[in-house]
Amino acid sequence: MAGECVITIIGNLVDEPELRFTPGGAAVAKFRVASTPRVFDKQANEWKDGEGLFLSCSVWRQQAEHAAETLQRGMRVIVQGQLKQRSYEKDGQKRTVYELDVHEVGPSLRNATAKVTKVSSGQGQQAYREARQQQGQRSAEDPWSSGTPGVQQPAGGWGEQGGGYSDEPPF
Repeated sequence: MAGECVITIIGNLVDEPELRFTPGGAAVAKFRVASTPRVFDKQANEWKDGEGLFLSCSVWRQQAEHAAETLQRGMRVIVQGQLKQRSYEKDGQKRTVYELDVHEVGPSLRNATAKVTKVSSGQGQQAYREARQQQGQRSAEDPWSSGTPGVQQPAGGWGEQGGGYSDEPPF
């Protein structure tokens, strides 16, 4: 597609992927990736970290369920998608954020191994629920733990920027 800015970022997950469902039942997972460039300082003869980039990412439908089931905080990941810019106003000041609409995501195998299990359509949500139950992370007070499609989500979306959900991916 013309005019589309597709990028690949490699970094670590800042937090656990957050799986939610739109009122229409479409799964969407949100997570942030931190990528810090390293440069070699010849004078000091050592590697130095540059300024980190923190990028919010969203992935849709079955891939969202797979990401929530598979990815964990701190995990090194490879993410490819369309870079989007969004402006909004908060406290009278105009702000701009950059977000990544994920096309592909997976763990980096640079310093880890992974066992891949192919699932057929519809199995992702059930596998996610079973994994959460086994980990004991479901809570009766947590309205998101049910993973029930069609449950109305609170207004405002993720983060402080506000916004909402639609049944279609943004790309």
